Amino acid sequence: MTLLIPTSAPMPLPVRARPAPARRGRPLRASCAYALHEGQSQRFHRLPCGLDLEVITQHPPAPGGGEQPPLVFVHGSFHAAWCWAEHWLPFFSRAGFPCYALSLRAQGESSIPSEKVAGTLETHAGDVADFIWKEIPLPPVLIGHSFGGLIVQQYISSLQGSELLHPRLAGVVLVCSVPPSGNSGLVWRYLLTKPVAAVKVTLSLAAKGYANSLSLCKETFFSPELDDGLVERYQRLMKDSSKLPLFDLRKLNASLPVASVPNNTVDILVMGASNDFIVDAEGLSETARFYNVEPVSVKGIAHDMMLDCSWDKGAGIILSWLEKLTPR
Repeated sequence: MTLLIPTSAPMPLPVRARPAPARRGRPLRASCAYALHEGQSQRFHRLPCGLDLEVITQHPPAPGGGEQPPLVFVHGSFHAAWCWAEHWLPFFSRAGFPCYALSLRAQGESSIPSEKVAGTLETHAGDVADFIWKEIPLPPVLIGHSFGGLIVQQYISSLQGSELLHPRLAGVVLVCSVPPSGNSGLVWRYLLTKPVAAVKVTLSLAAKGYANSLSLCKETFFSPELDDGLVERYQRLMKDSSKLPLFDLRKLNASLPVASVPNNTVDILVMGASNDFIVDAEGLSETARFYNVEPVSVKGIAHDMMLDCSWDKGAGIILSWLEKLTPR
């Protein structure tokens, strides 16, 4: 049984015009219409392969006293840069952190490669590294959600002795991340202990049932208290976000676990959600054990922590952790 684990409001502003079709010979971009918030901007980062990655940026409203590390956000399956732009980019930029949210290949409004999947763990991590190397002036904190968390884990496993390819980081935050061994353990635990939930997760993710069932989308990603109107809005954005699967899951699982790293490579916060329908408590614990840190489980919140009704809980924990970071 193969299961696709994904990652990922104020009233939206009028929807921006869609970009013009790509010129002949240029890779096509995915379309995902959503409104930027005040203070946010969109641009595209050109990769060495010629593909463009969408970037949503939000800087602090005024220069602060000390220079804070930039934050670079990496989404999971069925999401894109917009999932961070809703709440967390405004929150962290107000706290003085320059924020950059990426849309991975074939997600959001990024270019669509010619292959059947968007990329591999290595290519996605390499794309993030290329963006940081060329456009981020200081070592950033890398924040990954769900499968985006696994991409971040691949990034830090490549840090040793390869700073020219993978620039060093100020820190890492793994949010409801797929564990280092992948999603296989999650799938088997659900099959053995929660067969009904296993069926629902399979229908929602592997069969993309979340896209056509509001109740299934809500149960998979959000808390019951989240307003149905917001869930419907996020559901539409998720449907439009992903033009190709992030990975070939069979090949991905065969390549895991990610390589371990020395304890002093980078400071890591491993954070999960107590009501996560996708990444269970054992998955959270596995990730924390792998990096020799204590996990933080945020109570009363679901998998899409950055979009859920209590999105500020996780953001506040991350902010407290950021304020204690020691420069290396």
